[in-house]
Amino acid sequence: MAPLAKRTLAALLITATSQAALAALPGMRGPQHFGFTVPDRQAAVDFFVDVIGCQAFFTIGPFGPFEDDWMVVNLDVHPEATIPAAHLVRCGDGTNLEIFEYTAPDQRTEQPRNSDIGGHHIAFYVDDMDQAVAYLKEHDVEVLGKPHTFTEGPMEGLTWVYFMAPWGMQLELVSVPYGTMGYEEEHRGRLWDPRH
Repeated sequence: MAPLAKRTLAALLITATSQAALAALPGMRGPQHFGFTVPDRQAAVDFFVDVIGCQAFFTIGPFGPFEDDWMVVNLDVHPEATIPAAHLVRCGDGTNLEIFEYTAPDQRTEQPRNSDIGGHHIAFYVDDMDQAVAYLKEHDVEVLGKPHTFTEGPMEGLTWVYFMAPWGMQLELVSVPYGTMGYEEEHRGRLWDPRH
């Protein structure tokens, strides 16, 4: 390729990259909270505070019942749904959790698996995986399998293991005991990390 063509291609790539960087929600700074619904809000808050070590902040609600279609219009749930309360907690140097309890005539009560559409989990960073797993087991928390460490690829260096909240929600522990992950060798940017 001729030098002029190479410079032109490079300029086009830089322009395309710059325009892609501009394609973002105006003013977006990052996640402010993750919300999820549990069968017993106080039991869930107690678990996140007493076992995981989160800090409870405040409670909002109740919301509903409403005589109009407010729940449908604003939350896309059954018009007779109610929210007895939601609790806000913060977990370490991470985002907030908004823990809901709902009632609804058409409420499904089974937890989604990770393989289901809508499946999800929350991962907590820990400094010492073995110590954290032992702690969970001492508190009668079900740990799935044993910790695994990625030995290649972009996640190289990350150790992980899943565990279950008492109501069946999937959670995860992650740790990077050697400080870096494989992707850091090729990318200038960095994933958000509670250690920094």
